[in-house]
Amino acid sequence: VGPTEARRLNQQFRQRDYCPNVLTFVYQTGTEGDIILCPQIIAREARVQGKTLDAHYAHLVVHAVLHLRGFTHHRQDAAARMERAEIRLLRELGYANPYVIRT
Repeated sequence: VGPTEARRLNQQFRQRDYCPNVLTFVYQTGTEGDIILCPQIIAREARVQGKTLDAHYAHLVVHAVLHLRGFTHHRQDAAARMERAEIRLLRELGYANPYVIRT
């Protein structure tokens, strides 16, 4: 979706007033949900972070699918668990660790 729609959805369903790169709506943990991506935000982030667009999309899709599978990042221990899963899955898909800062 475009930035206006992403921001509207984020406000309506998350009560957060900004345009997110990805939103995940879980209907039934592990089986059903929607993933909403905002290409303009994703492209800008990839440029700023020095990542390929492909790698950034892969990271965000893996992140969203983990949410569908019940992962969260509301607490520090849960966030660390989710990051480890993201890194492992992305490595299996042939992508670098998205949390490493590249200079």
